Order: sequence, then structure tokens, then C-alpha cells
Amino acid sequence: MRFRVGFGYDVHRLAEGRALILGGVAIDHSTGLLGHSDADVLLHALCDALLGAAGLPDIGHHFPDTDARWKGADSAVLLREVVRLIGEQGWRVGNVDVSLVMERPRIKPHIPAMKRVIAPILGVGEDAVGIKATTNEKLGYVGREEGACAYAVALIQAD
Repeated sequence: MRFRVGFGYDVHRLAEGRALILGGVAIDHSTGLLGHSDADVLLHALCDALLGAAGLPDIGHHFPDTDARWKGADSAVLLREVVRLIGEQGWRVGNVDVSLVMERPRIKPHIPAMKRVIAPILGVGEDAVGIKATTNEKLGYVGREEGACAYAVALIQAD
């Protein structure tokens, strides 16, 4: 069986007046992530992991912030497109694992909903979608609640 592994990372600032969207789920919070799209840092890291595994250019190449089509875009739409792109190259998703780093709000209660959003887009069962959340122990920009970041790894398999 042919397979590849990719790694992704993304970071966005937190800002008032923005919705907080993580893993395709709207989460009630006083601030949201700032970006050209909905700034879903978790899905963006996942997109880059999948693109990297397939040897394709990164998310900024496919969905540049200079393109008005992606202004305010739902990152689940971006993820669907990434899955289509890797499929064109003869790949399908095996499993993914994502770590989200932010101080607040608590993410654990939202993880099942995130898996319900992500798994069907990837064409895998929810057990093939790992999502973990941690804080930065009040250190750095994450600790000061200025932003959030996510790390992702993806395994893809040849069709």
C-alpha cells in the first residue's frame, strides 16, 4: 500500500467582533479569529497537512487572501476543495490528527461536533479524526489570548 504523511500549521489573531469558528463549528466566545476567510485555524492546518502529503502547494497558493472569492469563506468549503485536489492526484485520506492551542474557551465539549463536520468531508469515520486541545500555559501570544494556532498531521493513501 502506498501512503504519505503531511504536516500543517496555522495561526490567527483573536479579535473582537469576529465569530469563533473552529473545526467547522461556531463556538460562543467574546472574540473570534481574524483572517481573510472565517480564519478556522484548525481546518487551515488540516488543509496544509493534506496538501503537503500530496506534494501540492500550500493553502495560501490555492486560496490566496488577495482573491475576493475567499473573503469570509467557510473553511469547510476550502477543506472540501483540498480533498478534491488530492483525489485528482490519486490520493484519499487515511486519518488525520490535529492539536489546537488556545487558552479559552474550553474546546473539549466541542470536539464531537467538530468530528461530525470533518469526517464526512474527508470521507472517513469519526474514529479517523483526532482532535486535541491544549493551552500554552499562559506563555507567549497564545497565553496572552492574542491568538490561536493549530498543528495537524495527515496520512493519505493511494486509491
